[in-house]
Amino acid sequence: MVLKLYAVGYVGGGSAIVALVLAEKKIPFELVVVDLEAKEQKTPKFLTKNPFGQVPVIDDDGFILYESRAICRYLAEKYANQGTPLLPEGLKERALVEQAASVELANFKPALVKVGRELGKPRRGLPVDQAVLAEALAELGAKLDVYEVILGKHKFLSGDEFTLADLFHLIYAKPIAASGLDFMTSRGPNVKRWWNELISRAAWVNLVAEGIKGTVS
Repeated sequence: MVLKLYAVGYVGGGSAIVALVLAEKKIPFELVVVDLEAKEQKTPKFLTKNPFGQVPVIDDDGFILYESRAICRYLAEKYANQGTPLLPEGLKERALVEQAASVELANFKPALVKVGRELGKPRRGLPVDQAVLAEALAELGAKLDVYEVILGKHKFLSGDEFTLADLFHLIYAKPIAASGLDFMTSRGPNVKRWWNELISRAAWVNLVAEGIKGTVS
């Protein structure tokens, strides 16, 4: 049975990084588009797959898994011997990947969310509080200053190889580009190099250009 991905068809949110792992690992899959505006993710049928009513979800021959980062880890483990290696084999090397992935979730994401919350106010008919935005950007900048040091020691966040820890950051790539701010490329040369390399990966460029499309129907 071919793997099924329940997700949006556009490159956004957790659907994007799961689709990217599928592309990097060259995993065939069927895309089942979930219409978020029609609240398909909240229907009783879908809630049997994810009780929180969110995408993405995968169905791998009856094995149901939700939460994008968990799905990415599962796919990287199951298909370790094909496509791009996204997880190292060594215990210590794997621990460093998990450390970097935890930093993304506990440090990078919360700081970026604060920036996004303020920049998103005009869409809700609210004015941007420039003082709050400046504070949020300063907090994010402080996190990126630490990234600058880390990335001065090796090419990627957990070593010299691209891993899931780096890939997870691409969940924010489109909102960052849409913000019109250059905080990812102006903080320091190491962060700039790393970020430009991430957003230039062939699999990512193709995904952004074409949207999420299943490889089998």
